[in-house]
Order: sequence, then C-alpha cells, then structure tokens
Amino acid sequence: MKKRKYNVAVVGVTGAVGQEMLRVLEARRFPVDQLVPLASKRSTGKRTQFKGKPITVRELTKDSFTKVDIALFSAGGGISKKFAPFATKAGAVVIDNSSTFRMDKTVPLVVPEINAADVIKHKGIIANPNCTTIVTLMALHPLHLAFGVKRIFASTYQAVSGSGAMGIVELEQQIKALAQGRKVKKEVYPHQIAFNALPHVDVFLENGYTREEMKMENEGRKIMHLPRFRASTTCVRVPIYRAHSIAVNAEFIKPVSMGAARRTLKKMPGLDLVDNVSKNQYPLPLDVAGKNNCTVGRLRKDRAMKNGLSFWIVGDQLLKGAALNAVQIAEVLTEANQ
Repeated sequence: MKKRKYNVAVVGVTGAVGQEMLRVLEARRFPVDQLVPLASKRSTGKRTQFKGKPITVRELTKDSFTKVDIALFSAGGGISKKFAPFATKAGAVVIDNSSTFRMDKTVPLVVPEINAADVIKHKGIIANPNCTTIVTLMALHPLHLAFGVKRIFASTYQAVSGSGAMGIVELEQQIKALAQGRKVKKEVYPHQIAFNALPHVDVFLENGYTREEMKMENEGRKIMHLPRFRASTTCVRVPIYRAHSIAVNAEFIKPVSMGAARRTLKKMPGLDLVDNVSKNQYPLPLDVAGKNNCTVGRLRKDRAMKNGLSFWIVGDQLLKGAALNAVQIAEVLTEANQ
C-alpha cells in the first residue's frame, strides 16, 4: 500500500531541537507532503533547509495549523500551552516536547520502544518525555521486563546544550575568559559552568529535589505503567556540549543474572551495549553525540542492594531525548493509519 503523505508543522523550528527535527524527518524519510516551519515573530523570514531546499520560517499564530496533520512542538511550555489547543482544534495531532502535558492523565507519554501502544489513546496531544527519563528507560525498561524493577538511584551528568544554545555559548565564553585571565560572566547558570559541575538542573521543590529530578520517578511510572516505581535522582550539569550520561543503581524483584541482563539489553531496539572494561570500552558522550542509539555499559551486580544491577547509559538528548523520539511517535501514528 502506498504511504499517505502528511502535512507536518514544526513549532520552534529555529531552535536546536527544531533543527534536529528537520534532519530526523529527512533522514528517516518521513512521508512529508507540506512542511510548515513555525517560530516566533522575531524569527519570521529566516531561512533554513529541508531536503536540500531552502524554506522560509513563518510566524506562529493561532491560524498556522490549517490542513496540518501532525504538529511537532519544541518551543517551550508556554508556547505549547497557548498554541497546542489551536492545532488540535484545526485537526492536527500535537506531539509536544515540553513538560506541559506530560502528567495530564488524558495525554499519552510515549517512548515508542517501550509503550507505543499508548499512542492510539491520544485525544489530540501526545507528550514527549524528559530527555534523561527517555535515555534511562531505554536500558531500565528491558531489564524491568526481565527482572521486575522496584526502585533506582540515579545520578545524571547533563550537557550544557540541554539548556539550549545559550548554555553552549556560556560555556565557550567562560573557557575563553579563563584562558585569557578575565572574569567569567554568569547568565544561564547561577555558578561558573566551565571546569565545574553543578548539582542543580531546573528549579528546586519543597522536598529538596529539583523538578528535573522528580521527572524520573513521575514520568517513569507513567511510561512503564508502574505506579509503585521509585527513583531517587540527582541531576548534575557538566561542562560538555552534547549527550547526557546517567549512572544507575537499580533494584529488582527477581535475582539478576549478568548473562541474562546482557542478552536482554542486546535485544533492545535503539540501544547498543558497549561493555568491555579490559579494553577500556564503555559509553562516552563524545562517541554518542549525534547518534540515534543510546549506549549502555559498565554492567555489574550492585554491592549495596539485593537483586541489584549498576549500569552507565549515555544518549544524545537532542536526538533520542527529544527530536528522534518525537518523530518516532509520528511514525507510530502513521502506521496506525495504514
């Protein structure tokens, strides 16, 4: 059967994730008929590329979604909250990369390798999970299916590009300033990020955790359909440009076999196992940046927990943590329409 083509809007097309969405749509040969590139008024008229051809950015308005089938949103929560209802009213299905709708009980929260079946439950909006949650669950969920996860302790090491383009600029400017003996400027982060590590991603909550840290538990429960899943997470911003890393200590219901764990992870689509410490082979952000697959390694039995397993997983937060996952959701939608 010949594939139907879809009119696709990309909201926030000039941003880092928006640009990756264009590249992913092209690379995966998504059946785009008309592409509608949308951004704020100040970006209107700018030129970008899709399939080797220049396209002109249009201003996002409430009337932007006429004849649009799928709208990929990555322009921040405020924009999603304001404009997603206009898109759905016009008949488009919204795939939203912000946190606005993630915990809405009527909105599916989807990682296609894990819970693609939830897509068909949508009522016009599908949420893309948090980037560190996606990357972590790419390894945790198959292990859960094998052993039954109870809880995890996780520490994340998050690249500055997770803060947007200005995070990259601030790191670059601070490195140059320090090399030249000048005082560093701090605008994006409350402390110097160059040659530093900040245990502070997102805003602090009354329970002492940050909002980013709570996403691991809250979103993990929803995606894996595990209301009793527990996660204690510390999120750290580190001075690297791209790809997030997570150190995970997981406790399971069943005893963990290292052989079974390796076989399980090798079978997971979108996940590579790189784990040969005798040759210093393990996942590195430099190796994973720009790649679709997440990479897991440093597998070992946890010495502090019964039925525990420790591992290290790395994923490109702009791709699997955002743009790629969103386009994969769109692919599930199109397959349901075949």
